[in-house]
Amino acid sequence: MDLRFYRGLDACACALAVREREVTPESLLRCALERLDAVNPVLNAVCIDARPRAQARIGEEIKGPFAGVPYLVKDLLQDVQGLPTTSGSRACRRLIAPVSADTVRRAEEAGLVILGKTTTPEFGLKGITESALWGPTRNPWDTDRSPGGSSGGAAAAVAAGIVPMAGANDGAGSIRIPASYCGLFGLKPSRGRVPTTPLAGEAWEGAVSEGVLSRSVRDSARMLDVLSSGQSASAPFRVEAPPASFEELAQREPGRLRIGWNVDSPVGGRVDGDSVEAVERAAGLLEGQGHVVERVADWPVDGQRVARAVLALLYGQAAAFVARARERGARWDEFELDTRTLARLGRALTAGEYARARQGWHRVRLALATLFERYDLLLLPTVAMPPPRIGELEPAPLVRTLQRLALYLPVGRWMLNSRFLERMTFENLERTPFTLAANLAGIPAMSVPLHWDRAGLPVGVQFMAPWGEEGRLLSLATQLETAQPWFDRVPPALPDTRQG
Repeated sequence: MDLRFYRGLDACACALAVREREVTPESLLRCALERLDAVNPVLNAVCIDARPRAQARIGEEIKGPFAGVPYLVKDLLQDVQGLPTTSGSRACRRLIAPVSADTVRRAEEAGLVILGKTTTPEFGLKGITESALWGPTRNPWDTDRSPGGSSGGAAAAVAAGIVPMAGANDGAGSIRIPASYCGLFGLKPSRGRVPTTPLAGEAWEGAVSEGVLSRSVRDSARMLDVLSSGQSASAPFRVEAPPASFEELAQREPGRLRIGWNVDSPVGGRVDGDSVEAVERAAGLLEGQGHVVERVADWPVDGQRVARAVLALLYGQAAAFVARARERGARWDEFELDTRTLARLGRALTAGEYARARQGWHRVRLALATLFERYDLLLLPTVAMPPPRIGELEPAPLVRTLQRLALYLPVGRWMLNSRFLERMTFENLERTPFTLAANLAGIPAMSVPLHWDRAGLPVGVQFMAPWGEEGRLLSLATQLETAQPWFDRVPPALPDTRQG
């Protein structure tokens, strides 16, 4: 099968071609591996190569709605039994997953053929994908730039055509940010819609949702059916099933929706003109489709409070990640300096402070609920700024020196009280402040690739819906995909490293 033909198919089309015997799983896998070998040395998107597992898999009888389709999973929470789960950390590089995550098990039951795992920053703690273990992952649209994070490897792999769809997860924007930077469709489901792994339960206190990055709405819709189907012993609670399959809901007309939009940074930072233009053009497109669209002047969500709640979550989770890895024999110096700093802050944070920050999530949910009394959906930028260049977010030498000193001094509480590192972290959050609230509130949100800037880089727009209304998002996304198609907008050609 021709590689160009393969790259012109989404996952649903690949599965249909297999069912109708136009192609074989072997030929699809061969194309995926050929593309992987050609571009991964440039992009560094796939960190664990599982082709022997994939080749053994296609030797079996494969059934399911995605039978024979090549697939990649993220090297964080998406454990594959018998393969390493490094979580992007040198401290975990020797860990082998004892069981597969629910997302992985359901993906394989649906017929997907897992050929590897994609890169992530250490423990998924950053909005870029640059780790000391694997090095930086690069954006296919501009290899000097990041594909975002923490699902950056998944986004780069899909955008570059290695696979039509890849597993991802989102704790503060980690599906939507890479989707925006890489010109992809990315849906973060409602809290509890998709179980994670028997080893985690509710990841990040329930802020993390499991999903995929794709090039078509129907791929994400069908895959959400796969990932959310049935019960799981590891799920902390049961979620009511939708009135029809998500694939069917995605094909329904959305009706006339009332949509509120806003482009003001919730943390008071700068919002790039292209991010503003992307939303404004999307608003015009929506009006052209018959929807009622208006600017929300009285945005009720306290962005500073949201950011502080997210920082408390990062501090606490970093401390927990490090403690668990240390229990398994990891050395303190195997963790990245940023992670060690966050872990120190997490250990200095009191239980009461963490609980208070966690209780603040409810206020975020209530504030968004007041908006959903007036609007069916909310429209926002996905990101505030273009994708950073590789290494751009590396802290200044003075900050690095202070971080190193802090590792050997009992200053964790001082660091929290001084707000020095909080201000530094706020500077990073200024790039991606729009995705945070949906994770705290547990509501579904999606990034849709409707705009490209003057440099030719994709700029996503974000929609949020009330809890459980993924079908409403998918229905609108299909309407937008039809009105302004993006599937054939692909990155410029990458060098083929096999050609010398």
